[in-house]
Amino acid sequence: MNEETRARDSDAAGDAAIEWFVRLRAGNLSAREKADFERWRDDSEENATAFEEVLQMYGHLASMSPSRRTRTTVHPWRRYVALVPALAAASLALLINFSEVRALLQSDYRTGVGEGKVVALDDGSRVQLDSRSSIALRYGPTERRVILLGGEAWFDVASNAARPFVVEAAGGTVTALGTAFDVALGKSGARVIVTEHSVRVSRGDQEVVVTEGQQSAYGADAGVEQPSAIDASSATAWRRGKLIVEKQPLGEVLEMLGRYRRGAVYCLSASICARRVSGVFASDDPLQSLREIEASLGLRMIYLTSYLILLY
Repeated sequence: MNEETRARDSDAAGDAAIEWFVRLRAGNLSAREKADFERWRDDSEENATAFEEVLQMYGHLASMSPSRRTRTTVHPWRRYVALVPALAAASLALLINFSEVRALLQSDYRTGVGEGKVVALDDGSRVQLDSRSSIALRYGPTERRVILLGGEAWFDVASNAARPFVVEAAGGTVTALGTAFDVALGKSGARVIVTEHSVRVSRGDQEVVVTEGQQSAYGADAGVEQPSAIDASSATAWRRGKLIVEKQPLGEVLEMLGRYRRGAVYCLSASICARRVSGVFASDDPLQSLREIEASLGLRMIYLTSYLILLY
C-alpha cells in the first residue's frame, strides 16, 4: 500500500470514527446499529485506533474506552451512554450566555449574532456596534457617559467641552479629547484603539493619553498599558466586514470569531491556542474562516454538536 492510499484510508477511518462518536453520544441507536459499530471497530486496527484517538482528543473520555483485549467481557456500549449527559449539559451551557442576558436587560442599543448597527446619538455623536455588542447611555448635564456592556464599538464623538464624552468598560474609562476611537471587551479586560486625535485611558490611579494610530489596554490583573503603535485601519477592519490578523495567537483569533457565531471552539492543548495566525477573514462567514485556519495550521476540527467544535 503506497503512502497516498494509506493516508486516504486513515482519513476515512478518522471521519467514520467521528461519525460513530457523535451517533453513540446521541444514545438512540438500535441493537443492529450498535452491532454495526462493533463490527466496524473490530474490522481493522486502523478503525479501532481512530476511535481511540477521538476519545483521547476529548480528554478524560479516553479512560472510558475499553481496550480491545477486554471487549469480550466488558461491553463498551454502557460506557458510551454515560457520555450523553455531559455532552448535553455542555451544549446547553453554550446556549445560555448570561452576559447577553445582562445586556438585554441593561442596554439601550445592542446587536445580535452577525448583526452590525450604526447608532446616531442625540448630541451628534455616532456609535458603530460590532456583532454581539451592547451599550447603555448615561447622559447627564455635565457628562456624556456610555457603558460598553459587551463586544466592540467604534465612537465618532461630537465636540462639547462642557460635557466630556466618556466610555466606561471593564472597570476603566476612556475619555474623548475630540476624537474617534474603538473599544473592545475581551476576557482579560479592554483594548482601546485611536483612529483620530486622542483619548485619555484611566483605570484606578493609572492614566495614559493615547493618540491617533496607537493602542492601549487594561484589565483586572494588569495596569493600563503604555501606548504602542498599531495599524488602526487593519485593527478596526470589522467595520468593513473583515477581520485582519497578523501573527496573533489562535486563542485570541477564536475569541474574535466567537462574536460572529453561536457556540464555542476549544483547542485540545494550550500549544495549539498559542500558535500564531495571520490572514484576512470575512466576518459574515466565521465557519469558513475556521476552515481556512484549520487548513493553514494543519489542524483538524471535531464537531461534537452544532455549538461545540474541538481543534486538534
